[in-house]
Amino acid sequence: QVQLVESGGGSVQSGGSLKLSCAVSGRDLFSSRYCMGWFRQAPGKDREAVAAIDGDGSTSTAESVKGRFTISRDNTGNTLYLQMNSLEPDDTAMYYCAADHLPYRCGFLVRSGSSGSSALVMDYWGNGTLVAISS
Repeated sequence: QVQLVESGGGSVQSGGSLKLSCAVSGRDLFSSRYCMGWFRQAPGKDREAVAAIDGDGSTSTAESVKGRFTISRDNTGNTLYLQMNSLEPDDTAMYYCAADHLPYRCGFLVRSGSSGSSALVMDYWGNGTLVAISS
């Protein structure tokens, strides 16, 4: 059974940095060309796609975080990362990692600015890690 477990969230001041991790277990998703992505949901708002690595290794980043957030994975493909720099109060949210068997779905969701639970249907989700940014 595939499990995704996020970590690395916390409370930092505006301008600070955090690095989120998502540990994958139960299956080698990257060898299976699953795409993976980071999503976030702020209080009272829809869940939105933030960054993605598609099945071919290509990456996509939402305009709202471009230049500040970087998605990557380790060489084994078992851990997904999101490096977040120059954090702003609007970045406060629960951050989730997710995976899907369609190799290019994750990047599409990011580039199309998709949001909301009905649009962001993925095969696997983690339980999330909370990021809180104070001004």
